Amino acid sequence: MNGLDDNVWLAILAGEGFFIVVLLVWVIVLSGKLKKLGRAHRRLVGETGVPELEGVLEQLHGRMGVLEGNRGEQNARLDEHEKRLSALKGRIGVHRFNAFSDSGSDLSFSVAIVNDNQDGVVITGIYGREQTFLYAKPLDKGQSAYMLSPEEKIAISQASQKE
Repeated sequence: MNGLDDNVWLAILAGEGFFIVVLLVWVIVLSGKLKKLGRAHRRLVGETGVPELEGVLEQLHGRMGVLEGNRGEQNARLDEHEKRLSALKGRIGVHRFNAFSDSGSDLSFSVAIVNDNQDGVVITGIYGREQTFLYAKPLDKGQSAYMLSPEEKIAISQASQKE
């Protein structure tokens, strides 16, 4: 032989065999990792119909822009509805009183119906044995162009304090 005996050739062959086995194990490990990566990619890409991750990200970015626009519109509508709701007349205060000291009990009343800005109306009914009178006075910020009685002011105050 060329100066190499059979033991050296056997050692070289064993080394190459060991190297091939290591490479084979490495290929098996890498193929397992590649399968996991492929599954993760399929889960991430999903049913978008776009094979590349960059395309999926572009689609998601576009959808997020649309959602942000929709959210802005919804916030604007919500603010509008909150303003409208606070302008509705919904707080009520009732104060009963005895208008005439010589008659009965608390059969007279003042009812105030106001919103958050104290805009609304106060209605007063004065009961007497002979006649009953009913008055309505508009309110603007808790004040009226007509003189308010102390009982009407109490009713307005009660309505304003309700939540």
